[in-house]
Amino acid sequence: MQGESDRQRELLDVESVAGHLLEPGSVFALLAEHRDRLFPGVLFADLFPSGRGRPSIPGEVIASVIVLQALYGHSDREAVDALTFDLRWKAACGFAIDAKGFDPSTLTYWRRRLAASDRPQRIFEVVREVITETGAVAGKQRRALDSTILDDAVARQDTVTQLIAQIRRVGREVPGAEDLIAVYCTRLAERSGQDYHSPGKPPIAWDDPAARDELVSALVGDALALLAALDDQIGLEQISQDGGKPADAVALLALVAGQDVEPAEDSDGTDGRWRIARKTAPDRVISTVDPDTRHAHKTRERRQDGFKAHVVVEPETGLTTVCALTKTNGTEHSDANVGAELVVADATITADQQVEVLGDSAYATGDMLHTLHGKKWTPLLKPWPLRPAVEGGFTIDDFVHDAAARTLTCPAGVTRKITAKNNAVFGIACRECPLAEHCTSSTSGRTVKMHEHDQLMREHRQRAADDSFQTVYRRHRPMVERSIAWLTRGARRVPYRGIEKNNNWLHHRVAALNLRRLLAMGLTIHHGAWALA
Repeated sequence: MQGESDRQRELLDVESVAGHLLEPGSVFALLAEHRDRLFPGVLFADLFPSGRGRPSIPGEVIASVIVLQALYGHSDREAVDALTFDLRWKAACGFAIDAKGFDPSTLTYWRRRLAASDRPQRIFEVVREVITETGAVAGKQRRALDSTILDDAVARQDTVTQLIAQIRRVGREVPGAEDLIAVYCTRLAERSGQDYHSPGKPPIAWDDPAARDELVSALVGDALALLAALDDQIGLEQISQDGGKPADAVALLALVAGQDVEPAEDSDGTDGRWRIARKTAPDRVISTVDPDTRHAHKTRERRQDGFKAHVVVEPETGLTTVCALTKTNGTEHSDANVGAELVVADATITADQQVEVLGDSAYATGDMLHTLHGKKWTPLLKPWPLRPAVEGGFTIDDFVHDAAARTLTCPAGVTRKITAKNNAVFGIACRECPLAEHCTSSTSGRTVKMHEHDQLMREHRQRAADDSFQTVYRRHRPMVERSIAWLTRGARRVPYRGIEKNNNWLHHRVAALNLRRLLAMGLTIHHGAWALA
C-alpha cells in the first residue's frame, strides 16, 4: 500500500535547482542524494501487503521525514509545515518547490503500521547497518552504558484528579457503565454538589484536612461501588477476558482506587472512611492519561516524572549501538538489568570479540558482573561504595570469603558456614569479641548477608583499585555523557504517551543522531558501499 517515487525529476525539483546550497555533510544533503539507498521501497513492503489503495507517499519520503522530525524535535504538523515551506526539507525528501506537504495524520498512520510490524525499529536498524558497513565500530572493544530520565508528555495528577478521571473513563469505555455511575456513584455529589459529568476538582474547603478526607472517602466509596456493580451486572472476570479498552479502564480504576489511600484514623476501612496514605506505593501510577509514566529519582535532589532512556555507546566515536526506553522504577527496569540485556544484544559486537564494558556504580551489581563474566568480558564499572554496619568500622571486604568451602571468617578470626540463604551468622561469638564495637551494634551479634555473586564483586573491587582500571575508566567513561547530551538537547520531553510509542520515537531519534555523527566522521559512498572518508 505504499507509493513509489517518480525517478523523473520535476522542473522545479529543489535538489536540481538549489541542491548546491545544501550544507555538505548535513543530514539534508545525505537524504537528498541517498534517501532511496538508505530507505528503499522494499524496506516497507511488508507494511502494505494489499495491492489496493496504495497511498501516494513513498516509503523513502516518510522515512526521511521521520528522521528529520526526530532530529529536530518537530510535531507532526511542524514537520509537514517544514516539508511545505523549508527548501532543505524539500530537497531532502525529493519535493518540488511548489509541492505541498501531505496531511499530518499520514505520519501517525505510518507509525502505527511500523509499531504493529515485526520490525518496528527498522529505521534504526538500517542506520546501524550503515555503521557496520563503514567499519566505524569494527574491532572497537569498549562499550559505555548510561541512562537518562526523559520527561513525560502529560501532567501529573493527584489522587482526587485520578479517581474522578478514571471513573469518567470507565463510564465512556464500558457499555452500560454510565447508568451504573448515575445509580451507585452518588457520594461525590452528596459531599460536594458535583457529579461525574464535571471533569474538574470539586469545590470544597481544600485547606481543611477533614474536608479533604471526606472527599477522598466519597471518591473511593464511589469507585468501589462502581467496581462492585460492574462485577454484579457484567462480571469483572468477563470484562478482563474480553480485553480491550474496557478491561484497561476497569483495571486502572481498581489500581488508582487503592494505591494512594489507607483507612482513616480509628477505622479499618469497613465504615467507608479513607484518607490519602502517608506513604508512596512502589509502582504508583501518577497519571491516568499515561499510566506508564512514573516518578523518577535520578539523584536525591533531582526528581522528575517520565521514562528512562538507556543507551549503549561506543565511546571513541560516540555512536549509539543499542537503546531502549523503560519505566523509571522496578528492579526489572534498573540500569544494571536493562544495561546487561542491551549490551549482550549489541549486534555490532562479534561473537568472539573481547569487550570492556564501562558504566557508573549503578551498573556494578552482582548480577551484571555475573553476566559479563559469562561472556568473558571485562567490567570497567565503578564499584558500589561499601557501607560498614558501624560508622568507621569493618566492611564486608574485611571478612575472608572462602567460596569453595562456603565459609566466612571475621576480622577476629572466627569462621562461620554460609547458610543456604547466603547468611553468615556469628551470633554468640560477638559477645566477648574485642572488635565487636567496630563490627556491629546488634546485641545478638553480627549476621552478614552475602550476595549470590559475592566473590565476583570482591574481585571486581580489587581490580577497580588498580591504576590501569582508573586510567581507562576516567578516559573513556565520561564520553558517554556527550552522547546523552546530544540525545536530550531539545528533546528532554517525550512527544507521545506510553512505553511503546516513545520507545519507537527514541530509536528514531538515535538513528538520526547516528546519521549526523557518521556524517561528521566523513560518511560517503566508495565503490558502491558506505565508507568513512
